[in-house]
Amino acid sequence: MLKIQFLPHCWRRGMNRNRTVLIVDDDKEIVELMTDYLEDERFAVVGAYKADQALEALSRNRVDCILLDVMMPGQNGLDLCRQVRKTKDTPILFLSARGGDMDKIRGLSLGGDDYIVKSATPEEVVARIKAVLRRSSKNEGNPVIELDFGRLVLDITAHEVSVNGVPVSMTPKEYDILCLFAEHPRQVSTYEQLLHRFWEGIEDNHLVTVHMGRLREKIEENTRWGRFVRLTSLAGAIHSGRTL
Repeated sequence: MLKIQFLPHCWRRGMNRNRTVLIVDDDKEIVELMTDYLEDERFAVVGAYKADQALEALSRNRVDCILLDVMMPGQNGLDLCRQVRKTKDTPILFLSARGGDMDKIRGLSLGGDDYIVKSATPEEVVARIKAVLRRSSKNEGNPVIELDFGRLVLDITAHEVSVNGVPVSMTPKEYDILCLFAEHPRQVSTYEQLLHRFWEGIEDNHLVTVHMGRLREKIEENTRWGRFVRLTSLAGAIHSGRTL
Protein backbone atom coordinates (compact mmCIF):
# COMPACT_ATOMS: atom_id res chain seq x y z
CA MET A 1 0.00 0.00 0.00
CA LEU A 2 1.56 3.30 -1.10
CA LYS A 3 1.48 6.12 1.41
CA ILE A 4 2.98 9.55 0.86
CA GLN A 5 3.50 11.29 4.19
CA PHE A 6 3.08 15.04 4.44
CA LEU A 7 1.58 15.45 7.89
CA PRO A 8 1.79 13.24 10.99
CA HIS A 9 -1.10 10.77 10.79
CA CYS A 10 -2.41 12.55 7.72
CA TRP A 11 -1.72 11.26 4.22
CA ARG A 12 -2.52 11.56 0.55
CA ARG A 13 -2.81 8.92 -2.15
CA GLY A 14 -3.55 8.95 -5.85
CA MET A 15 -2.04 12.38 -6.32
CA ASN A 16 -2.43 12.45 -10.10
CA ARG A 17 -6.21 12.13 -10.07
CA ASN A 18 -8.50 14.99 -11.07
CA ARG A 19 -10.74 15.23 -7.98
CA THR A 20 -9.57 15.22 -4.38
CA VAL A 21 -11.64 14.03 -1.42
CA LEU A 22 -10.59 14.77 2.15
CA ILE A 23 -11.73 12.01 4.53
CA VAL A 24 -11.82 13.05 8.19
CA ASP A 25 -12.54 10.20 10.61
CA ASP A 26 -10.81 8.94 13.76
CA ASP A 27 -11.61 5.37 12.65
CA LYS A 28 -8.61 4.48 10.50
CA GLU A 29 -10.34 1.40 9.09
CA ILE A 30 -13.13 3.56 7.65
CA VAL A 31 -10.59 5.98 6.18
CA GLU A 32 -8.70 3.11 4.56
CA LEU A 33 -11.87 1.43 3.29
CA MET A 34 -13.30 4.59 1.73
CA THR A 35 -9.90 5.44 0.27
CA ASP A 36 -9.83 2.11 -1.56
CA TYR A 37 -13.32 2.62 -2.98
CA LEU A 38 -12.66 6.22 -4.00
CA GLU A 39 -9.36 5.37 -5.63
CA ASP A 40 -11.12 2.65 -7.63
CA GLU A 41 -13.26 5.51 -8.99
CA ARG A 42 -10.10 7.51 -9.79
CA PHE A 43 -10.34 10.04 -6.97
CA ALA A 44 -7.31 11.37 -5.14
CA VAL A 45 -7.67 10.99 -1.39
CA VAL A 46 -6.32 12.93 1.57
CA GLY A 47 -6.81 11.32 4.97
CA ALA A 48 -6.99 12.98 8.38
CA TYR A 49 -7.88 11.48 11.75
CA LYS A 50 -8.79 14.60 13.70
CA ALA A 51 -9.89 18.18 13.14
CA ASP A 52 -6.55 19.98 13.36
CA GLN A 53 -5.05 17.62 10.77
CA ALA A 54 -8.03 18.25 8.51
CA LEU A 55 -7.58 22.02 8.74
CA GLU A 56 -3.89 21.73 7.89
CA ALA A 57 -4.71 19.41 4.99
CA LEU A 58 -7.20 21.98 3.69
CA SER A 59 -4.54 24.68 3.85
CA ARG A 60 -2.05 22.55 1.90
CA ASN A 61 -4.27 20.90 -0.71
CA ARG A 62 -6.93 21.80 -3.25
CA VAL A 63 -9.81 19.76 -1.86
CA ASP A 64 -12.98 19.27 -3.91
CA CYS A 65 -15.06 17.50 -1.29
CA ILE A 66 -14.92 16.62 2.42
CA LEU A 67 -16.27 13.37 3.89
CA LEU A 68 -16.56 14.23 7.57
CA ASP A 69 -17.21 12.08 10.63
CA VAL A 70 -19.39 13.68 13.29
CA MET A 71 -18.24 12.03 16.51
CA MET A 72 -14.50 12.56 16.84
CA PRO A 73 -12.39 13.17 19.96
CA GLY A 74 -11.53 16.80 20.56
CA GLN A 75 -13.21 19.05 18.02
CA ASN A 76 -16.13 17.12 16.56
CA GLY A 77 -17.28 17.14 12.96
CA LEU A 78 -20.11 19.60 13.50
CA ASP A 79 -17.76 22.17 15.02
CA LEU A 80 -15.24 21.56 12.25
CA CYS A 81 -17.93 22.10 9.62
CA ARG A 82 -18.90 25.37 11.27
CA GLN A 83 -15.26 26.49 11.23
CA VAL A 84 -14.68 25.48 7.61
CA ARG A 85 -17.82 27.28 6.47
CA LYS A 86 -16.42 30.59 7.71
CA THR A 87 -13.90 30.62 4.86
CA LYS A 88 -14.72 27.85 2.37
CA ASP A 89 -17.69 26.57 0.38
CA THR A 90 -16.13 23.14 -0.24
CA PRO A 91 -18.89 20.50 -0.34
CA ILE A 92 -19.17 18.64 2.97
CA LEU A 93 -20.81 15.24 3.41
CA PHE A 94 -21.27 14.06 6.99
CA LEU A 95 -20.67 10.38 7.69
CA SER A 96 -22.02 9.41 11.09
CA ALA A 97 -23.23 6.51 13.20
CA ARG A 98 -26.00 8.79 14.45
CA GLY A 99 -28.90 8.70 12.02
CA GLY A 100 -31.78 10.40 13.79
CA ASP A 101 -33.72 13.12 12.00
CA MET A 102 -32.51 15.79 14.42
CA ASP A 103 -28.89 14.73 13.86
CA LYS A 104 -29.35 15.05 10.11
CA ILE A 105 -31.13 18.38 10.40
CA ARG A 106 -28.42 19.81 12.62
CA GLY A 107 -25.66 18.74 10.24
CA LEU A 108 -27.43 20.10 7.18
CA SER A 109 -28.31 23.34 8.96
CA LEU A 110 -24.66 23.95 9.81
CA GLY A 111 -23.74 23.85 6.13
CA GLY A 112 -23.45 20.16 5.28
CA ASP A 113 -24.41 19.24 1.73
CA ASP A 114 -25.39 15.67 2.62
CA TYR A 115 -25.67 13.47 5.70
CA ILE A 116 -24.88 9.77 5.37
CA VAL A 117 -25.43 7.18 8.08
CA LYS A 118 -22.54 4.75 8.50
CA SER A 119 -24.82 1.80 7.79
CA ALA A 120 -24.68 2.90 4.13
CA THR A 121 -22.51 0.82 1.82
CA PRO A 122 -19.23 2.26 0.53
CA GLU A 123 -20.76 2.22 -2.95
CA GLU A 124 -23.59 4.49 -1.77
CA VAL A 125 -21.12 6.87 -0.12
CA VAL A 126 -19.14 7.13 -3.36
CA ALA A 127 -22.35 7.70 -5.33
CA ARG A 128 -23.37 10.52 -3.00
CA ILE A 129 -19.94 12.13 -3.28
CA LYS A 130 -20.24 12.01 -7.06
CA ALA A 131 -23.72 13.56 -6.90
CA VAL A 132 -22.53 16.47 -4.74
CA LEU A 133 -19.53 17.04 -7.00
CA ARG A 134 -21.75 17.04 -10.09
CA ARG A 135 -23.78 19.85 -8.57
CA SER A 136 -20.73 21.88 -7.63
CA SER A 137 -18.45 21.20 -10.59
CA LYS A 138 -17.70 23.53 -13.47
CA ASN A 139 -18.84 22.40 -16.89
CA GLU A 140 -15.74 23.36 -18.82
CA GLY A 141 -15.95 23.50 -22.60
CA ASN A 142 -19.65 24.36 -22.70
CA PRO A 143 -21.01 27.73 -23.85
CA VAL A 144 -21.24 30.25 -21.02
CA ILE A 145 -24.79 30.61 -19.74
CA GLU A 146 -25.51 33.56 -17.49
CA LEU A 147 -28.62 34.77 -15.74
CA ASP A 148 -28.29 38.52 -15.28
CA PHE A 149 -30.50 40.24 -12.71
CA GLY A 150 -28.75 43.59 -12.75
CA ARG A 151 -26.39 43.53 -9.82
CA LEU A 152 -26.69 39.76 -9.42
CA VAL A 153 -25.17 37.50 -12.09
CA LEU A 154 -25.31 33.70 -12.07
CA ASP A 155 -22.84 31.95 -14.35
CA ILE A 156 -24.66 28.65 -14.82
CA THR A 157 -21.76 27.10 -16.71
CA ALA A 158 -19.10 27.89 -14.12
CA HIS A 159 -21.39 27.61 -11.08
CA GLU A 160 -20.40 31.11 -9.98
CA VAL A 161 -22.35 33.99 -8.46
CA SER A 162 -21.40 37.64 -8.31
CA VAL A 163 -23.02 40.74 -6.84
CA ASN A 164 -21.93 44.13 -8.14
CA GLY A 165 -19.10 42.31 -9.89
CA VAL A 166 -17.82 40.81 -6.64
CA PRO A 167 -17.72 36.97 -6.46
CA VAL A 168 -19.97 35.51 -3.77
CA SER A 169 -18.96 32.24 -2.15
CA MET A 170 -21.81 29.75 -1.90
CA THR A 171 -22.18 26.15 -0.87
CA PRO A 172 -23.57 23.78 -3.53
CA LYS A 173 -26.92 23.71 -1.73
CA GLU A 174 -27.19 27.50 -1.56
CA TYR A 175 -26.25 27.74 -5.23
CA ASP A 176 -28.83 25.13 -6.26
CA ILE A 177 -31.59 26.92 -4.36
CA LEU A 178 -30.68 30.27 -5.89
CA CYS A 179 -30.62 28.76 -9.38
CA LEU A 180 -34.08 27.27 -8.87
CA PHE A 181 -35.43 30.68 -7.93
CA ALA A 182 -33.61 32.45 -10.75
CA GLU A 183 -34.72 30.00 -13.42
CA HIS A 184 -38.36 30.08 -12.27
CA PRO A 185 -38.92 33.68 -11.13
CA ARG A 186 -42.71 33.45 -11.20
CA GLN A 187 -42.96 30.06 -9.53
CA VAL A 188 -44.18 29.93 -5.94
CA SER A 189 -42.39 27.27 -3.88
CA THR A 190 -43.61 25.88 -0.56
CA TYR A 191 -41.42 24.67 2.26
CA GLU A 192 -42.52 21.13 1.50
CA GLN A 193 -41.53 21.39 -2.17
CA LEU A 194 -38.08 22.73 -1.31
CA LEU A 195 -37.52 20.08 1.35
CA HIS A 196 -38.50 17.34 -1.07
CA ARG A 197 -36.29 18.71 -3.84
CA PHE A 198 -33.15 19.49 -1.86
CA TRP A 199 -33.32 17.38 1.31
CA GLU A 200 -35.06 14.20 0.15
CA GLY A 201 -38.24 14.88 2.08
CA ILE A 202 -36.82 15.63 5.55
CA GLU A 203 -39.73 17.32 7.26
CA ASP A 204 -38.26 20.32 9.02
CA ASN A 205 -38.96 23.84 7.78
CA HIS A 206 -35.94 25.07 9.75
CA LEU A 207 -33.64 23.76 7.01
CA VAL A 208 -35.30 26.01 4.44
CA THR A 209 -35.33 28.97 6.81
CA VAL A 210 -31.61 28.62 7.61
CA HIS A 211 -30.53 28.36 3.96
CA MET A 212 -32.78 31.23 2.88
CA GLY A 213 -31.30 33.31 5.68
CA ARG A 214 -27.79 32.61 4.44
CA LEU A 215 -28.74 33.53 0.88
CA ARG A 216 -30.25 36.78 2.07
CA GLU A 217 -27.13 37.63 4.06
CA LYS A 218 -25.04 37.15 0.94
CA ILE A 219 -27.08 38.91 -1.74
CA GLU A 220 -29.94 41.03 -0.39
CA GLU A 221 -30.17 44.74 0.29
CA ASN A 222 -28.97 46.07 3.63
CA THR A 223 -26.18 43.49 3.76
CA ARG A 224 -22.42 43.83 3.40
CA TRP A 225 -22.95 43.65 -0.39
CA GLY A 226 -24.88 46.91 -0.37
CA ARG A 227 -28.28 47.75 -1.78
CA PHE A 228 -29.63 44.99 -3.98
CA VAL A 229 -32.89 43.20 -4.59
CA ARG A 230 -35.26 41.19 -2.45
CA LEU A 231 -35.00 37.44 -2.92
CA THR A 232 -38.78 37.30 -3.02
CA SER A 233 -38.83 39.58 -6.05
CA LEU A 234 -36.52 37.13 -7.79
CA ALA A 235 -38.06 33.91 -6.58
CA GLY A 236 -41.68 34.71 -5.93
CA ALA A 237 -43.26 34.23 -2.52
CA ILE A 238 -42.13 31.20 -0.58
CA HIS A 239 -44.80 30.10 1.77
CA SER A 240 -46.20 27.34 3.90
CA GLY A 241 -48.84 29.11 5.85
CA ARG A 242 -46.52 32.12 6.12
CA THR A 243 -44.15 33.98 3.83
CA LEU A 244 -40.41 33.85 4.32
